[in-house]
Amino acid sequence: MDGGFRRGRFPSRRGREGGGAEGGGAEAGAGQRGSAVSGRWGWRLAHLPVLLAVTGGMLVAAPVLGWLAAGGAAAAGATAGVAVVAGSYLLSTLAIAWADAVRPALVLPVGLGLYAVKFTLIGIGMAAVVARDWAGLPALGVAVVAAVVGWTGTQIWWVLRHPPRLAYRPPEDAVR
Repeated sequence: MDGGFRRGRFPSRRGREGGGAEGGGAEAGAGQRGSAVSGRWGWRLAHLPVLLAVTGGMLVAAPVLGWLAAGGAAAAGATAGVAVVAGSYLLSTLAIAWADAVRPALVLPVGLGLYAVKFTLIGIGMAAVVARDWAGLPALGVAVVAAVVGWTGTQIWWVLRHPPRLAYRPPEDAVR
């Protein structure tokens, strides 16, 4: 049921076979880096504190920059843009981590299903905002782009700084 993750198909960096905390498998060391996230989801969400810190900084900067650029509506638009991206990405991160913890085969259907629901709702919301001809719309658009670049760039930085803990080794019966 676990797809072989704890049966030795994915050895740890030290080369030991998988199999829980004592074997150095996928769950070993979860939360050991001082992260607030630990236990079952530990390594799946280890990057989240850094992402949330960057997003928090953007949420502080967005209304200030929006206000300076074009007043109150732009400040609200910039804040809304960062909040929409942060909420969307956070929801996806949590749902995919949950799916991976429950059953790795659920990652794709949960991720794609959530993607469809999120962007349908965001599309409906954006159509309503556009129909009202709101003055904060340009700032919202700029903030969405900035937040996507900020979140994605931070995630890329995290991946480059924290190499994978597990090395893939194909099952013995597939090597023929």
